[in-house]
Amino acid sequence: MNRRARGFTLIELVIALMLLALMTSVLFGSLQLAGRSWDSGEAKVARVTEMRQSQQFLREQLTAAYPQRMPKVAEIPLLFSGERDELRYAAALPARVVEGGVLYFRLALAKDGAHSRLVLDRVRTDLSATEPPSFDGADRTVLAEGVSEIKVGYFGRDPGAADSTAPTWRDRWDDRQQLPLLIRVEVALLQGQAWPALVVEPRRSSEAGCRAWDAIRRRCMGVA
Repeated sequence: MNRRARGFTLIELVIALMLLALMTSVLFGSLQLAGRSWDSGEAKVARVTEMRQSQQFLREQLTAAYPQRMPKVAEIPLLFSGERDELRYAAALPARVVEGGVLYFRLALAKDGAHSRLVLDRVRTDLSATEPPSFDGADRTVLAEGVSEIKVGYFGRDPGAADSTAPTWRDRWDDRQQLPLLIRVEVALLQGQAWPALVVEPRRSSEAGCRAWDAIRRRCMGVA
């Protein structure tokens, strides 16, 4: 009874402090893990939201691709060209945007040092020009950050091929008179999973911008 009345011994106090420190360390580690999980979850949600918004915007744009032609150029070619890592097309901005009309767009990967972005440049079209518009000084919209690669595919036939020829996927589009049947856009990120492949079908036919269409030669004979 006398020993108990004297209080805790030094060893008992040290053991109690060690247990308290251990519990504090476990609690702090759990809070850190919860914080990292929360931040990771928020970052993932932000990436998914960015991806969905960008894909929806691209879907609307590519679906509404307009067969804009250059009447001052021989054979009246389309304002459309496609490479594996770049796509150029004509389309109208949404009605809610003040800057209306048909514009010329370029979808590409822009690199600035360690930063890489998926960007959409746009310029106004000059139908009296004798060559496609330049993108120098173009207005730019950043669709996604941290993009490592963009890959564009085109589904269609070779220039002048008959309708009986089976269309195929290809890495570039060389036909200056017809739009591809389908356009596929794949985006790979520096971190995280790649975007689901976006496949769209242009809504307008290639002859929509022509006054007369030669169905045999598949050529535009004059702008509307």
